[in-house]
Amino acid sequence: MHLVPVAHVSGIFGPLELLPMLIAAALYARRATTLAARGRPVPLWRQICFAAGLLTIALALITPLSDLADELVIAHMIEHLAIGDIATLLIVLGLTGPLLQPILAIRFFDRLRFLCHPLVAMPIWAINMFFWHAPPLYDAAYGTSVVHFVEHGTFIVTGILLWMPVFGPLPMPTWFTAGWKVVYVIVMRLIATVLGNILMWDGQVLYDVYEKGQARHHIDAVTDQSIAGVVMMVEGVFLGLGVLAWFFFRAASEGIEKQRLLDLAFTHGVELDPARAQRAVAAGHGERLQEQIFREAKRDPEAVS
Repeated sequence: MHLVPVAHVSGIFGPLELLPMLIAAALYARRATTLAARGRPVPLWRQICFAAGLLTIALALITPLSDLADELVIAHMIEHLAIGDIATLLIVLGLTGPLLQPILAIRFFDRLRFLCHPLVAMPIWAINMFFWHAPPLYDAAYGTSVVHFVEHGTFIVTGILLWMPVFGPLPMPTWFTAGWKVVYVIVMRLIATVLGNILMWDGQVLYDVYEKGQARHHIDAVTDQSIAGVVMMVEGVFLGLGVLAWFFFRAASEGIEKQRLLDLAFTHGVELDPARAQRAVAAGHGERLQEQIFREAKRDPEAVS
């Protein structure tokens, strides 16, 4: 009788690796439902982002891409980028402070907030990325369900940590302004570019475990490895440009919303600190601040915000 590895079913990842995502989806749905009942609904676009992130991971693990990832470095690179880069960005975009509140209420997890600090998150992500792409570790994860499971898990966790300083709901250091976020994203992409260049131009076979798969697909080992580096570079460029474009669009939108609130407060005789307006807009609480302006104007036209 043929026995398949623990985390594989007919050559593709099975329920073991999907279970954490199913749990995350269930917890997210339950918390979102609770918040909606309390009049604090999670924006629909955030729910869509979170679901899309989990779906991206699932598709990378249960589609033929997973089989092909055991045969070609190119496919394995696509799988890793989907899991650790694109999916984690979508997951972070789906998070809000109220959603995370029950988790952060647990002292152990609250103490782990420091991992989301920009000067901590990026080094952890970079170390993890280069760690798993070192030939001994890369080969160890090949065809070994437990090691591969851990590899994917660390890509997801460190990917989420990487994006949290830019798009996450947790408070960041006061110095980490919009300008520094742009620098953060650029440095992030440059670090990934280093690994991509190594794969592209090294000229020697770093991962020889793909020999049979490369022969089956009639592709040279060095070519397979080089194209994987190209894929990493191209994905990084387009994702980086997309993130920066979205970030600039959001910054512009927040500036418009901030000015609208300041003008509204001035019109109604309410003094509003620009810094307070900026914090409210950045947190997505513009409508709440608008309602407070109306209330204060009704109570006392001379009210000081």
